[in-house]
Amino acid sequence: MFVVALFFLKNRTTFKNPFDSALGQQGNGLVYGKETLENLVNKDTDGDGIPDWEEALWGTDPFKKETTPGIPDAVAIEKLSAKGGPASGGKKIEQSAKNLTQTDKFSRELFATVATASQNGTMDQATIEKLSVTLADHIQNSPPRKIFSIFDIKTINDNTVQAYKNYNNALKNIDTKYPAINYTILDVLQKFIIDENTVDTSALEKLTPIIGQMNKIIDAMLKTSVPQSISTLHLNVINSLQRILENISDMKLFDSDAIVALGGISKYQENATRLESDLNALANAIKRKLNN
Repeated sequence: MFVVALFFLKNRTTFKNPFDSALGQQGNGLVYGKETLENLVNKDTDGDGIPDWEEALWGTDPFKKETTPGIPDAVAIEKLSAKGGPASGGKKIEQSAKNLTQTDKFSRELFATVATASQNGTMDQATIEKLSVTLADHIQNSPPRKIFSIFDIKTINDNTVQAYKNYNNALKNIDTKYPAINYTILDVLQKFIIDENTVDTSALEKLTPIIGQMNKIIDAMLKTSVPQSISTLHLNVINSLQRILENISDMKLFDSDAIVALGGISKYQENATRLESDLNALANAIKRKLNN
């Protein structure tokens, strides 16, 4: 009799995400909540003629026509423009390109593109769709930052049943040492996204224990002696865990780098599905060996 004692197999809801993300694709237009990029580009909450996205770049309040009482935002922005560029909180942006976050970079690109298109009278549906595709690419196509190789794990040239039993016992020890947390990533995301217009970034702090635990599990799996015949399956699980770890870590950056955070949310479901597949493949390989 045997037990495949990977705690993340027993508690895979920690990683599996049935969450219906607020991000999605609809035709060529990115959708956030119920709003398309076209709506976001044109949205002017305070009705002062300055789109909300542009007010955010200039540091003015999109909910007030006069961020500074007595000075219309249009006048304030005109003055800031004369000084050479968008501002944040009334201060000219002086960051070098290498210090910009992904959100900073995209915001500058968006600002320049929309400003140029507006000046040229070409802010049409086709332009908006191109911006949408660009934003989707920024969010969805971030590559993994760390990929472990076969040289990073402890492979042993022993594929006997006893070696498999020892390996399975090692997984049991990981399970015992790092028991499942009593809430899931889904629980955190549901509290984070309150509705289509409101998020609670404080909810993301609950990702910290999961991140810490996943780091320890990955480290423990890297140190586990693995029969050579299942070394690739073992490595696949580690790399899937690493991808999800990066996704979760990125989610926590919502306040400082929203593009990266949204990328983490967007890629999470795909990577959770991959992890489940890799776990099943490893579990089945162990089962076949120990049943022989």
